[in-house]
Amino acid sequence: MTGRFDAVIWDFGGVLTSSPFEAFADYEIRHGIEPGFIRRVNSHNPDHNAWAKLERDELSAEGFDVAFALESEALGHRLAGSEILPLIAGTIRPAMVEALRRIAGRMKTGCITNNFRAISTLQQQGSTPVFSSLYKREIMSLFDHVIESALVGLRKPDPAIYHMMTKALDVHPERCIYLDDLGVNLKPARAMGMQTIKVADPGTAIDELSHLLQMDLLAHP
Repeated sequence: MTGRFDAVIWDFGGVLTSSPFEAFADYEIRHGIEPGFIRRVNSHNPDHNAWAKLERDELSAEGFDVAFALESEALGHRLAGSEILPLIAGTIRPAMVEALRRIAGRMKTGCITNNFRAISTLQQQGSTPVFSSLYKREIMSLFDHVIESALVGLRKPDPAIYHMMTKALDVHPERCIYLDDLGVNLKPARAMGMQTIKVADPGTAIDELSHLLQMDLLAHP
């Protein structure tokens, strides 16, 4: 327990790793596609599109490949889902991991991540070696509890997944801080009473988290 808060709950991709949006933008440039197109496909019909179904484990990697291609084609460009999935694997942000490590030594920690079982399929096919480092064991061991959307059949921003985490950690929402890189995922947490931090720049997010917890979270040389 630290002052006002008992727990810090983290998103994974875009918080502890670099944002997949950077990889999306690079892909769009390389293929002559207008900026923001992939994000537009992912946000179209957000609760029932191919991406949402994948993260609830309602589609296999092969099913997503076809469904995403059809959805993107309807919006202007046919993109194979198998080309888009590898783009979500960002690089680890050491400063954020260090902040997590310091917090884990003092209070409860949780991770709520929208992911998909198709990762294992892609690894077996050898098409996305970057996924082997996405969930590093030593990082995930720092969490008291982890909720993966594909394993529970719920995905953010469904409020139920946040309630599931606070129940697992045995904490009150108003005594939690939640970090995510997407505003849409922060809204339900904030509505429950959590203090939220939108992670755009990692350094700024760490500063804000340090201030709220009154802890030194910076990695010093």
